[in-house]
Amino acid sequence: MLLKLFNKILYPCGFSVNKVSPRSSLEGDKSRFAYQKKFFNFSIKDGERVLDVGCGAYPFPLATVLVDLYTGENNHRTAPLETGGKELIVADILDLPFPDKAFDFVYCSHVLEHVEDPVKACRELMRVGKRGYIEVPSLMTDTLFSWAKGMHRWFCVVIAGRIVFFEYSPRQLEGIKSNYWKDAYFSKDHHPVQDVLSNNMDIFNSGFLWEKGFSCTVYGLDGKVINLDG
Repeated sequence: MLLKLFNKILYPCGFSVNKVSPRSSLEGDKSRFAYQKKFFNFSIKDGERVLDVGCGAYPFPLATVLVDLYTGENNHRTAPLETGGKELIVADILDLPFPDKAFDFVYCSHVLEHVEDPVKACRELMRVGKRGYIEVPSLMTDTLFSWAKGMHRWFCVVIAGRIVFFEYSPRQLEGIKSNYWKDAYFSKDHHPVQDVLSNNMDIFNSGFLWEKGFSCTVYGLDGKVINLDG
């Protein structure tokens, strides 16, 4: 009643008072796997060798071996590296130090949007793995959060098992030029933006499972188009 009375008095002046609750824990806060398993059945069996390429701060819980290029904080990752006690190999996705088909499953989440050469990266994933999972953020995500500049080189679209890379233009990298979405999502207080993102992770990210191989297409700003059919 008191809140309604305040709003009745303040609303004509352009102000309103709302009760703010603490931010609740959201899926994806500690592991991307929390929401990924809602949309995908990874079908990983006990005893299978599983590689996580670009584990960063969110290592794949089912991985047996981790790979990351960076051990410290940098412009591609601000959160500390986590391994969960699993084997970590420092290596580049463009030149993975493993034999052909060394892993039953290769997990690669939120990595390919960073790489210099997407075709070479995709070829390496297919070389070392028998099957796997790929996830990348959508253009909408990068645009609303305005965090692609200095970090991402590509935005991606997944169509029928083919991942299509588009090189960012300088203007696209700037996004909406506002911290509103980022500040709202990471706020310690509850904000509707948190619910929007948490309830629509399959729209804000693009992911797909692949077996034996997959295809990719790269569109560069110079007009060149490169295809790789897996």
